[in-house]
Amino acid sequence: MTKQQHIIVYRLSAMGDVAMTVPIIRLFVSQYPDVKITFVSRAFLKPLFDEIPNVSFFPVDTKSKHKGFSGLYQLFKELNSLNTTHFADAHNVLRSKVIRLFFSLFSKVKTAKIDKGRKEKKALTRHNNKIFKQLKTSHQRYADVFNKLGFEINIENYTPPKNEPLSLNNTELIGNKNKHWIGIAPFAAFESKTYPEKLMLKVIEELSQNDLHIFLFGGKADIRKLRPLEKQFSNVTSIAGKLSNLKHELNLIGKLDVMISMDSGNAHFAAMLGIDTVTIWGNTHPYAGFAPFNQPTENCILPDLEKYPALPCSIYGNKTLPGYENVMESIPPEKIINKIKEILSKK
Repeated sequence: MTKQQHIIVYRLSAMGDVAMTVPIIRLFVSQYPDVKITFVSRAFLKPLFDEIPNVSFFPVDTKSKHKGFSGLYQLFKELNSLNTTHFADAHNVLRSKVIRLFFSLFSKVKTAKIDKGRKEKKALTRHNNKIFKQLKTSHQRYADVFNKLGFEINIENYTPPKNEPLSLNNTELIGNKNKHWIGIAPFAAFESKTYPEKLMLKVIEELSQNDLHIFLFGGKADIRKLRPLEKQFSNVTSIAGKLSNLKHELNLIGKLDVMISMDSGNAHFAAMLGIDTVTIWGNTHPYAGFAPFNQPTENCILPDLEKYPALPCSIYGNKTLPGYENVMESIPPEKIINKIKEILSKK
C-alpha cells in the first residue's frame, strides 16, 4: 500500500503573514484532496485553518516546550513522528532552518523553503537606482514552495469558504444584519502605515451618514482610541476587546460587505474570506507582493507618488526616509469614500 503523503507546513511570524498562506492551503487541498497537511504556527492562529478539510494544526510553544536548540529538536521529533513525507518551510528564518536541517540529517523527508526575494525587494525600496516594478506576490512564493516539493498549484480561480451564519456570540453582541456592514481596521504595526486619525475620522463621519453600520477593528491596546468614535456616531460599533477569540472575529469579518484596512493583517483576513477589501498604503507598496489575495489593484489606495517618488521606502513599514513621515496625508479621504461607495453600489 502506498504511504499517504503528508506535508508539514511551517510558518510562524505575524498574523497577516500566516493569513496569506490560507488561500494557498485551500487551493492545495482542492487540487490534492488525498494529501494531508499539518500547519505549524502559534496556537491562537488555529481558527484560520479550522474549516479546511485534510488540514490539521500543530501549535508551537516557543516560550517553553519548543524553546532553544533542544526545544527545536523536540519539535522536529514530534513533527517527524506524524508520518511526515514532506516539509515546507514557508518562513525561512533561523528557527525553521534548524528544523529543516534536522529533517535533512535524520529523516528521508523531502524539504523545500520559500524564496523571499530579498534582493528584488531591496532594489524596490532603495532610494537610488530604484527598480520600481511588481514583484512576485507572497501568495505565489508560498505556492512555489509546494511546487518545489512536486505539487504544482494553480492559484487562479480561488473559491472562498462558505459564508457561515453569524455566530450566536456575535448575534448577541451586535444583532442581526439588516443593512450594509463596513469594517474599518484603522491601525497598523507602524505609524508610517497608519492613515492619520484626523483623516480617518472624516472617512468614518462621511460613511456614517449613509444607511449602513461600521465596525471598528483593533486590539486591546486600541480600545481607548476607538471607544469615543462609538459614542460619537450611532451606527458605529467598536469591537476592540469585545470578541473573545479570532474565530469570532473571522465570523464577523465574513459578514462584511467591505473591509477598509491598512497594509495589515485584517486586510488578509477579509481577502481570504472573499470580502471586498480596500487597503490604504503609506511608505510600503503593493509591488512588494503583500497586497490582499484576489483583490483588484484599484482597491489599493496609494499616496501621491509624484510628490513622493522614493516610495516605497520600506517593505514592512519600519523604515522612513526624511521628509516622508507624512506621505499618507497626500491621500484625500474622498478617495477612500468614493471607492467604498463604488463597491457598495454594485451590491
